[in-house]
Amino acid sequence: MAAKPKISKENGAVQATDVPSNKVSLCSTLSDAQESVIREIISRATDKWSLWALSELAGNGPLRFSRLMDRVEGVSQKSLTATLRHLERDGLVRRTVTVQVPIRVDYEATPLGKAFVQETHPLWMWCALNLSGFDRARATFDRAAQSARVKSEVSAKF
Repeated sequence: MAAKPKISKENGAVQATDVPSNKVSLCSTLSDAQESVIREIISRATDKWSLWALSELAGNGPLRFSRLMDRVEGVSQKSLTATLRHLERDGLVRRTVTVQVPIRVDYEATPLGKAFVQETHPLWMWCALNLSGFDRARATFDRAAQSARVKSEVSAKF
């Protein structure tokens, strides 16, 4: 396996330092740690609550925890708390505590969080528009797999 090229970070951009630019893709310049962070961030788009909660915050401005919980139907308090902590750690959500009685905690999407929603929305819409194709492909696959299982069971009996 080829060694990964060294990278430098100037002005927020990742650049390879020891390989001609036409021979390097961005991904080949990333360290294992950077790739791990990317996988974690992408997982936010695919877990059950993150994208929904982030979309609500991006579209509706700052919301109190209870208002957000009302909008993300079916989420438990524990799951929403964990989701918001992950999003906050990743810089996608900002948590603001206002000292008053009772204490007020608001959540809002950061510019990075709004950009995340904006970038994932086209993929979500593409999937939604192609659901029937996915359903047909899955049904075809399942029928073929079932047929193969039946044939295997029949030949095992003889």
